[in-house]
Amino acid sequence: QVQLVESGGGVVQAGGSLRLSCAASGLQFSNYRMGWFRQAPGLERELVAAIRSGGTTWYRNVVKGRFTISRDNAKNTVYLQMNSLKPEDTAIYYCAGDGRLLWGLTTTDFDYWGQGTQVTVSS
Repeated sequence: QVQLVESGGGVVQAGGSLRLSCAASGLQFSNYRMGWFRQAPGLERELVAAIRSGGTTWYRNVVKGRFTISRDNAKNTVYLQMNSLKPEDTAIYYCAGDGRLLWGLTTTDFDYWGQGTQVTVSS
């Protein structure tokens, strides 16, 4: 079965950095668009960054210039490098895979989900 397993979350001070990883199995990873969502308490889950199989990327405006999404198809892994972190970046971060290639930006456009990893940025 398909599994997406995130790692790399934690507690960091404002201005610091974290690198999230998501290891995928049970799917043809190189054919999938991959994304990182986040959900803060009381808020909806939102797409933060996405990367197509060919490497084209998309970022939410509030993270542009601070976050970088990348993928290693040989390792079936997608990464999210987060720099200059702010307290408002605090959330549970989820990895997701889109095999239908709908190119949409909502949760319904992604087929598979990881369990999430907590990122907490202290001020």
